[in-house]
Amino acid sequence: MVRILGIDTSCDDTSVAVVDDGTTVLSNIVASQVEVHHRYGGVVPEIACRKHIEAIGPVFQAALAEADVALTGLDAIAVTRGPGLIGALLVGLSFAKSLAYAAGKPLIPVNHLEGHICSAFLEAPDLVCPFVCLVVSGGHTELYDCEAPGTYRLLGQTRDDAAGEAFDKVSKLLGLGYPGGPMIDRLAHDGDPKAIRFPRAYLSKDSLDFSFSGIKTAVLHYVRKHDASQVADIAASFQQAVVDVLVDKTLAAAQQCASRRVVVTGGVGANSQLRRAMQHACGEAGLHLVIPHPRLCTDNGAMIAAAGYWRYRRGEALLDVPSLLEVDAVSDDRLTG
Repeated sequence: MVRILGIDTSCDDTSVAVVDDGTTVLSNIVASQVEVHHRYGGVVPEIACRKHIEAIGPVFQAALAEADVALTGLDAIAVTRGPGLIGALLVGLSFAKSLAYAAGKPLIPVNHLEGHICSAFLEAPDLVCPFVCLVVSGGHTELYDCEAPGTYRLLGQTRDDAAGEAFDKVSKLLGLGYPGGPMIDRLAHDGDPKAIRFPRAYLSKDSLDFSFSGIKTAVLHYVRKHDASQVADIAASFQQAVVDVLVDKTLAAAQQCASRRVVVTGGVGANSQLRRAMQHACGEAGLHLVIPHPRLCTDNGAMIAAAGYWRYRRGEALLDVPSLLEVDAVSDDRLTG
């Protein structure tokens, strides 16, 4: 058995988790900053960093307590090194490096996007590669061919706004506040997704790239010209347009890769309409779908521990002090392998 501590401070959630063998979650503590940033309509990096500093110690202690393990009982410490807010990343990385140095434990730097991909193994321990994975969040919308844990081929990515970013911006346009994804998801339940025909950007034939800036602009123009009382219909129609593209591109990627398995993860993976539509489409196509529980889709330490497990097995953990101390945070860390 390999027991990994996972730490994530990539944005505005402080999370520490303990995971066995990359699949069994013993604890997964998350300290959210939503209430703090809600008043500003989005994440304020300086405030996020200060809140991470306040939370990281107590969250770490709570994770060990819930898992009923001591620091000495861990095999390694995994931590997000990027991508994310550089100041926020530095809080988690500095804490992890200090723990590893003091306890003599190996350190495993993890790419945040790989963490999202590996969250699938927490939901479905028997999942095997290869599979196509849609990583869809506030900062990323990307499709990967996951040939094996640690081996990923980028199939498509957003050319402008990420899907989650579009949700946040449209939520602000509609006066719903932050975070936009959950706000629009809830409001859309009371609206008609066919009320307004917003554009779907499919780009060139066979392209697996995404573009969501156009639909954001279309919503802006519609709001300026029409009755604001239609807000539920606007939310539902916007959400449906985004979901249609995400589902169609993901299934096209699975067809191109001849894959029978599909994974959807990232914060937008918690969206109820996306989950329903993807389940229906994959069922119709005879594809096996894995979407982690919503609490595993959003940023969390357990997914970082899961990704760390596979890197630990490949001998990529850092134990010598010079290598450990040289690890730095990277705001735009490309997922390669």
